[in-house]
Amino acid sequence: MRKSLNLLISIGIPLLILILPQSVFPFENFTIIEQRVVAIFFLAALFWVLEPIPIYATSVLIIVLELIMLTESSFILFQDNGNTEHFGIYLSYKEIMGTFASPIIMLFLGGFFLAMSATKYRLDQNLARVLLKPFGKNPKMVMLGLMSITAIFSMFMSNTATTAMMLSILTPVLAVFTPNDKGKVAFALAIPVAANIGGIGTPIGTPPNAIALKYLIGEDLITFSQWMGFGIPFVIILLLFAWVLLAVLFPIETKEINLDIKGKFLKSQKAIIVYITFSITILLWLTDFIHGMNSYVVALIPVAVFSALSIINKEDLKKLSWDVLWLVSGGIALGIALEKSGLALTAVESIPFENFPPLLIVVAASVLSLTMANFMSNTATANLLLPIIAALGTSLSSLDDIGGNKMLILAVTFAASMGMALPISTPPNALAHATGLIQTNQMTKVGLIVGLSGVLLTYLMLYIMNLINFF
Repeated sequence: MRKSLNLLISIGIPLLILILPQSVFPFENFTIIEQRVVAIFFLAALFWVLEPIPIYATSVLIIVLELIMLTESSFILFQDNGNTEHFGIYLSYKEIMGTFASPIIMLFLGGFFLAMSATKYRLDQNLARVLLKPFGKNPKMVMLGLMSITAIFSMFMSNTATTAMMLSILTPVLAVFTPNDKGKVAFALAIPVAANIGGIGTPIGTPPNAIALKYLIGEDLITFSQWMGFGIPFVIILLLFAWVLLAVLFPIETKEINLDIKGKFLKSQKAIIVYITFSITILLWLTDFIHGMNSYVVALIPVAVFSALSIINKEDLKKLSWDVLWLVSGGIALGIALEKSGLALTAVESIPFENFPPLLIVVAASVLSLTMANFMSNTATANLLLPIIAALGTSLSSLDDIGGNKMLILAVTFAASMGMALPISTPPNALAHATGLIQTNQMTKVGLIVGLSGVLLTYLMLYIMNLINFF
């Protein structure tokens, strides 16, 4: 019943927007194409929030509706027959269809190939085994080790897959805790918190980062190495803060923990190729300023190597996270519609942002992003906000005083990744909550504190980066 009601609301409001007279909208010279984009935007927002259908399916729906209603190859009833004033400009159907083969998608595809090969040849588990050794048996240090490894893995592979793997490693450890030891809650929360934070460290760590890259072009270009130069210190500082917070909120009574992760590095020819390719790809990402290949080109190297040598075969391809690629693709298509139709710029120009202090604009946009991301997918949040934020940033010269458009985009992007207060906020949260060890109010307390602290840290680091002209 509830799902049917959500579906009715999600379809009804966009349909109402479509049939309203143009005079109702508070924009000058508002076109029919822009009105259709508004309807599709609201449909996307409602479908992503209420989820009457899977969120990746919403992205597919966005692309199809844009092709049918907005392009030069649209359905005949949606075409301009030359008699309609203020019809607007058609979008290119090739550009809309091309979103699924955009450089952003290729970047994610490369990341998926790396993650899948690492799991298939047990590189992830063996790295966890080796890297956790230095942290000893002290429970607090073991928790820091688990958080560090989770964050590192989340920079280069799905934070959902990372959380699932690390929780499986954690399961036998939690068995040593006494029933009333709050340390179990600290450990169970440590994994999703670290996964959410770690994804911020690289452009491929989480979908909002990849979406942001679409708007960080030209004068606002940020390279893979520059992103990491900003993202890694951010992750380290916030991770240490989260570690201390968890230890304070949920004191650990157990005195000693033995982590027994069995296994050893594989020495087969294919495993060695995975190790070498993994290392070379990351090295190339970090040194793009030397060799000249951008991160999108580098991302296809592991795709080619692993495919040609059957390290990733056709059965493995079926297991790729195609839903994530569709989700990001739909967000890119929505951004194209908002930009090419002129709606984003029209909406921005209708509000006197030039009268607002630039810092207030950054704070308001990032707080909005954080709030939305706590109640819906951070990818959907980025998909909805970044096209409008990018248009806003390019239209305001006042932002130059605080680092320009890129600072606004980064603040909103990082805030989207800070939405982790509820079990529904992120897949890692949902997986951790499913263990039954965490109450929702415990997750909310930690998520809100870490999220708000992360947003404040973003402001501080962006201010410092602007002072030293890092970007």
